[in-house]
Amino acid sequence: SWRLGRQVMLSEDLDALLEQLEAKSDDAAHTAFGGASEGPRSKADEPAAQREASASGGLEGAAEVMKQEPKALSLEELHDWKPKENAFGDSFRNYEDSKRQDVVQQTYYTMHTKQTVEFGKEQREKWLKFDKGEFTIMEMIVLLDNLVDDSDPDNDLPNSIHDFQTAERIREQWPDHDWFHLIGLLHDIGKVLALPEVAGEHVLEQWAVVGDTFPVGCAPADECVFGLKSFEANPDLEHPVYGTEYGMYKPKCGITNLMMSWGHDEYMYWVLKENGCTIPEAGLNMIRFHSFYPWHDKRAYTHLEAPEDAEMMKWVKEFNKFDLYSKGDSVPDVAALKPYYQSLLEKYGIAGKLRW
Repeated sequence: SWRLGRQVMLSEDLDALLEQLEAKSDDAAHTAFGGASEGPRSKADEPAAQREASASGGLEGAAEVMKQEPKALSLEELHDWKPKENAFGDSFRNYEDSKRQDVVQQTYYTMHTKQTVEFGKEQREKWLKFDKGEFTIMEMIVLLDNLVDDSDPDNDLPNSIHDFQTAERIREQWPDHDWFHLIGLLHDIGKVLALPEVAGEHVLEQWAVVGDTFPVGCAPADECVFGLKSFEANPDLEHPVYGTEYGMYKPKCGITNLMMSWGHDEYMYWVLKENGCTIPEAGLNMIRFHSFYPWHDKRAYTHLEAPEDAEMMKWVKEFNKFDLYSKGDSVPDVAALKPYYQSLLEKYGIAGKLRW
């Protein structure tokens, strides 16, 4: 069965992350009133802090500001860095007239035609045996030098470069959460599905490896890239169950219980689980659902969400900013960075040869 059991979504590590977020929010609110960034203040401290700011000059108009309740910063606002242009000087996720439009559109139309329930079951049967060989993470990253993602309108660099760009941007913004840095490095390594050095006779074309994901076994959403028109030739649309709104799922069944279109996200999630990786489940779900843009970005498929999925989505979205917007960053010094990331692989139990 493809359904390998519902996973626990949150961990104590994620709770600690939330506590730090609250502390940062309190500190940012205090700073907005002219105080020094010397640590979080309680709500009871705020009036005194405001009076001090006013008495010492503070910000212009402090008397008016004191009347206002400080706004708690959301996770999005705390890390609100978004470059306006990708590596080509274009807007991000432009699927209408990007410099890579032809190859990107062809990849998605083929994907939306051939990703079916039957195909998903076949690939899980082939790949979740983990019998394709043993490789280290660093060996796999080197192999990704040979892959440029055909679904990506924002980048034509080898995928190995993008992995380090993402990891380093996360490291800059979340310095105290090293498992989060490692997620940045690992998130796209599942694309080795498209490399004959790993896949052998099971090598997959990129439409079955890269790009935005979506659940199979139910009607597609128009919010998917290139819309419903790109699914017109998918045989599951004619299926009496799979072609309906809920398909083979129950209402509010939960995102982790969906059978996602097969690709690098799902594969890498299970590789890490199989090999005993100790990264918190919240981090592993960032990998598993980071390409599910119709859900976490466009808010499609909400009729299949469970209540707890709101927390998972918040952290998937936080990761996705780094994944998407780091593509315009400069090329990192990979050789200089490898020792740090190798230490994280050791810390989280995946430094040696893994089964793929």
